Amino acid sequence: MTASNGICQLDAAQMEATLQRLAGEILQSLEGQGQLVLLGIRSRGLPLAERMGELLRAASGQPVPVGALDITLYRDDLTEKAGTPIVRPTEIPFSLKERTVLLVDDVIFTGRTVRAALDALLDHGRPRSVRLAVLVDRTGRELPIQPDFTGIRVEVKRTERIAVHVAERDGDDGVFLEQLP
Repeated sequence: MTASNGICQLDAAQMEATLQRLAGEILQSLEGQGQLVLLGIRSRGLPLAERMGELLRAASGQPVPVGALDITLYRDDLTEKAGTPIVRPTEIPFSLKERTVLLVDDVIFTGRTVRAALDALLDHGRPRSVRLAVLVDRTGRELPIQPDFTGIRVEVKRTERIAVHVAERDGDDGVFLEQLP
């Protein structure tokens, strides 16, 4: 998928600036709320969490542990998906006890991915609190779940989708609005 397939909502420089702004908001808001750890929701939430962890470390001078959360087996639409699901490892190399967990994802749409992430997270421990950061908040929520930290909000029709590119997976950075086939 290339940038020419959709209308650019954020280019690479704007995406970096958005992540830096989010890091500042997170530091200001979560200061004093317990040790912060980040969990990136696979797949594109993980590289965003890793970047966010680095930005938070640079701004605060303190390391911010980052882990990966796979929600594949927690999805409520698993039986509706064709083929065999690809399960990737959940990697949480630290205790969640008494920690403030910041779930990081690329896009929030219906809220179902976040619901699945909460189920998966609680199977790994009981943190002090859980917050949510997303790069893109698009319209169309089906569950009463809202992000605590949002990069951009985009009005999206049901005939459109948001495609987030991260260099670690896609070779480039950007957020694009695309027409569904």
